Amino acid sequence: MRIRLLMVLFVLLPLSALAETAEEKGLAIAVEADKRDTGWHDSKSELEMVLRNKNGDESQRAMRNKSLEVEGDGDKTLIVFDAPKDVKGTAFLSFTHAVKPDDQWLYLPALKRVKRISSSNKSGPFMGSEFAYEDISSQEIEKYKYKYIKDEAIDGRPTFLVERYPQYKNSGYTRQLAWIDQETYRVTKVEFYDRKDSLLKTLTYHDYKKYLEQYWRAHRMEMINHQTGKSTTLAWKDFSFNTGLTERDFDKNSLKRAR
Repeated sequence: MRIRLLMVLFVLLPLSALAETAEEKGLAIAVEADKRDTGWHDSKSELEMVLRNKNGDESQRAMRNKSLEVEGDGDKTLIVFDAPKDVKGTAFLSFTHAVKPDDQWLYLPALKRVKRISSSNKSGPFMGSEFAYEDISSQEIEKYKYKYIKDEAIDGRPTFLVERYPQYKNSGYTRQLAWIDQETYRVTKVEFYDRKDSLLKTLTYHDYKKYLEQYWRAHRMEMINHQTGKSTTLAWKDFSFNTGLTERDFDKNSLKRAR
């Protein structure tokens, strides 16, 4: 009997040693989500930004977006504003990095100059919206530490609830709660907590469509600021992939060329 008990313990010990911690499971979920969205190379799309104040008054902006996947680093993104007239020609360029601060620039046509976004100012609002500059960059795995919280259903679909902690020292957030679909690994909802650890904003993703038989893209994003009552909608359309974009389309000179 004693020998049998020792054999059972010998079998069970390796299994217990392999048991995931909440942090390991949270990281594994993030890695799988990233893996499923790798390999699209480049994309173009159009989008409309709708800004709402606390009274519900709206203003719209039309934009174009280009993105380039960079092997071994974060994505590069160029956003150009086409309307209304007071922002037409404004262009935003972002080089996302995995571990070091992102490089971001804003071209202001009225001043005819390129303004670099300070690494200490990434928590500021992007073009008056409820999206911060740090929200616009791609969400590389290394930007956060992770912790799996629990399984939870969103709109009848099972999701993983994962807490992530920004590693960027100038982040405007102490933590984020992300709900990730268990089947597709696409993000459903994110809650952002400010530096006082109070709920600041909620971002929800809607109208997902699959491209190239693999890559899911939300066609509408809703960001609500719970502290100000303001909100911003991003509505995306006309996605295209593998369009032949190169590094040259994302250098700083491209900001002035983008019209």
